[in-house]
Amino acid sequence: MAFTDRLDEIERNYRELERQLSLPEIYQDRQRYSELARAHAELSEVMPVLREYREALREAREAEGMLEGERDPEMVEFLRESMRAANERAGELERRIKEMLLPSDPRDAKDVIMEIRAGAGGEEAGLFAGDLYRMYTRYADRRNWRTEPLSSSPSELGGFKEVIFSVRGKGAYSRMKYESGVHRVQRIPVTESGGRIHTSTATVAVLPEAEEVEVSINPADLKVDVFRSTGPGGQSVNTTDSAVRVTHIPTGIVVSCQDEKSQLQNREKALRILRARLLRMEQERQQKELAEERRSQVGTGDRSERIRTYNFPQGRVSDHRIGLTLYRLEEVLDGDLDEMIEALAAADRAEKLARMGGS
Repeated sequence: MAFTDRLDEIERNYRELERQLSLPEIYQDRQRYSELARAHAELSEVMPVLREYREALREAREAEGMLEGERDPEMVEFLRESMRAANERAGELERRIKEMLLPSDPRDAKDVIMEIRAGAGGEEAGLFAGDLYRMYTRYADRRNWRTEPLSSSPSELGGFKEVIFSVRGKGAYSRMKYESGVHRVQRIPVTESGGRIHTSTATVAVLPEAEEVEVSINPADLKVDVFRSTGPGGQSVNTTDSAVRVTHIPTGIVVSCQDEKSQLQNREKALRILRARLLRMEQERQQKELAEERRSQVGTGDRSERIRTYNFPQGRVSDHRIGLTLYRLEEVLDGDLDEMIEALAAADRAEKLARMGGS
């Protein structure tokens, strides 16, 4: 469908929505009224830009028509400049309209569960996983989001073999989804006496948190084991069997939680993580992506796979997906991620616009 044809269709739909919303019987059906009102509100944002776009096209055509019989050099120059300015404005407005018409990701408004795991690099990878956890919690603080630790497995030197936490706030998934993948760090480890730079990795998975109504879990499909919580190095931190391991038998997904002192709280947190993983698995199945539910997002954790590199000797952070390098390593690790995430979001929109143009 040509762009102008699509605009005509939008105008027809807008007028039809206004007509239906004016019908008295629509007010009696609250669900139907809510659906129509939501659709009308979405198009109401597009309509002013659409009208401005058509006005710019009209001005360009008028200037072009007046040029045909004009002989005065000054007037010719004026009309050419008017036509150029109108066409430029129309081009910018067309881009804005296309961005507004991009289908939104229905998951963007969701809260998220983030999973960070140490990859290649031993203890240094665990320390880096801890750095990433701190970076994301600081970023959440900057945006007034709430974070909640769900499960963790500390490493010997104070990092994490694994840490799972939730992030709750407006637009959490819409921004955090770009963080999924392998993160690589290049620095001199605290364990290195020779001063050599090492490369280590950690994997980050960002899962939209599933509501109970979205993912139904049959209790008969769960195997629940309880055990005593332990700290790093096997140190006992609990004298009761409060830690919980939940196995989803049909998929083989295993989730363990031991951070809370209450068995009930650990079980609830494990189920939240399980629901998020099952939702992602179903979404990937529907989208015909990779069969392995989480590998598609984080890879293997090998050093050669990465979405971003944090280079300490040079004080830089490089995102390899969009070729962006920032020489603000300390600020980024302190949670100043907006510049990076906004650049990733802009690249994502540009790619979608290119696909829209191709179709």
